[in-house]
Amino acid sequence: MYRFFKRTFDIIISLLGLIILSPVMLITAIAIKIESRGPVIFKQERLGKDGKVFRIYKFRSMCVGAEHTGSGVYSEKTDARVTKIGKIIRATSIDELPQLVNILKGDMSLIGPRPPLTYHPWPIEEYTEEQRHMFDVRPGVTGWAQVNGRKEVEWNKRIELNVWYTRHYTMWLDIKIFFMTIFKVFTGADNENTTETAAKAQAEKQEALANK
Repeated sequence: MYRFFKRTFDIIISLLGLIILSPVMLITAIAIKIESRGPVIFKQERLGKDGKVFRIYKFRSMCVGAEHTGSGVYSEKTDARVTKIGKIIRATSIDELPQLVNILKGDMSLIGPRPPLTYHPWPIEEYTEEQRHMFDVRPGVTGWAQVNGRKEVEWNKRIELNVWYTRHYTMWLDIKIFFMTIFKVFTGADNENTTETAAKAQAEKQEALANK
């Protein structure tokens, strides 16, 4: 029953969120524009439900073109590409608020597996049959992997947690994830990529291919 109403709940929650948080979003947008040149909203292609590509929205927290320089898709605590405002909105997860629009559009859900990049950790064609089950549901702003280690968890484990969620999600599990996420945001837990996690992505890809 919940699976049928989940989309309705997402629409209601995202609408309320956009209304209530609009002052925060407006101030954030102004601060980003004042500090550095470039667009306020950062758009990036991600893999969504059934592996379909969509554009995710975030408040820009790095200098323009940062993804194509330096450390690539990963940013660490001392990454010079992250702006001063960017550090603040990342620490508080305010940078994720524009994804409320993604929810309204139907690209995402409030709770679900985080949508990976189209090419990282590997292209959709290189996911194993088991791993592809993480795309059985709409991706989320937060999810089971995020409250169980988030960026500290290696990719194979993250995907395993995501697949588990797609097979077991209920209203009560989503509520649990929601409040665990709030706790993570306020404590700042697991909110930084580590060099070790980033470096292991390629090795995990080879392991996944070998297990196909």
